[in-house]
Amino acid sequence: MPSVAPSAGLTALPSAFADRRPPYSLEAEMSVLGGMFIDADAVVKAVELLDDSMFYRESHRRLFRAMVRMWQTGEVIDVITLSEFLKNANDFEAIGGSPYLSQLLDAVPTAANIEYQARIVREKAILRRLIEAATGIIQSTFDQQGEVEAILDEAEQKIFQIAQTQDRKGFVWIKELLWPAMEQIELLSQNSSSITGIPTGFTDLDTMTAGFQKGDLIIIAARPSMGKTAFILNIAQHAAITAQSSVAFFSLEMSKESLVQRMLTSEARVDATRVRTGRLRDDDYPRLAQAAGLLNTAPIYIDDTPAIS
Repeated sequence: MPSVAPSAGLTALPSAFADRRPPYSLEAEMSVLGGMFIDADAVVKAVELLDDSMFYRESHRRLFRAMVRMWQTGEVIDVITLSEFLKNANDFEAIGGSPYLSQLLDAVPTAANIEYQARIVREKAILRRLIEAATGIIQSTFDQQGEVEAILDEAEQKIFQIAQTQDRKGFVWIKELLWPAMEQIELLSQNSSSITGIPTGFTDLDTMTAGFQKGDLIIIAARPSMGKTAFILNIAQHAAITAQSSVAFFSLEMSKESLVQRMLTSEARVDATRVRTGRLRDDDYPRLAQAAGLLNTAPIYIDDTPAIS
């Protein structure tokens, strides 16, 4: 049987954990590889959830890479074809040769649970990456090389990169998407309004877009001082007050106080210059109070953290 070869990043654990075994499941790794042996559909499921770096054993990483490459080129995967592929790549002896391939086949009678086993392999890999990232963060804090902010940014980046691993969705067969799409079309046909998304309050824009739809990325661009912020704030107010949709507003330049002042001015239909200079007329106060009442219950949330990423 081939020896266990852990990831290089796990070789320098803090002394308090030096005798602890990094998380991995030999049984789950063998089950995934064995399932890929006996069922071509299992390869698709495995590829959706895993890449070779998620296997703890070096021999398992090599086996997974080999089977994925064979699958990508349309080759049949069995003991003979895989053995030849591994020999050509000089990996045959490194993975344990014919005895280990036979052991994988004997250990997995069915590929029915491959998705469950693949998720175990994936979860263990994420835990190992967290350990590796945490070890690096600890080392950086002790070494104190660079500014504290730079060390903090590096720590955040490492954790964020690991978190992104969780967001991988993989391939979905179009057959599974057609019926939900047809149901959505049927629901839209029963809607008496031509606005199927979140209304912006601008009639021409809503006619063109049918409202802002879930998952849309809308980019508003113009030269400086052309009214981009005012336009966006108007859309945010309309979405929150009229459509009762939650709005998150990130401002990299303008403070949250300035944004709220602009929203009050817009909602109250009060001259912005009079508000900024404090030269309000008597009839401005009740209009501002009414606008404040509307905005007070609006689900609008503002973050003015500079240079947020």
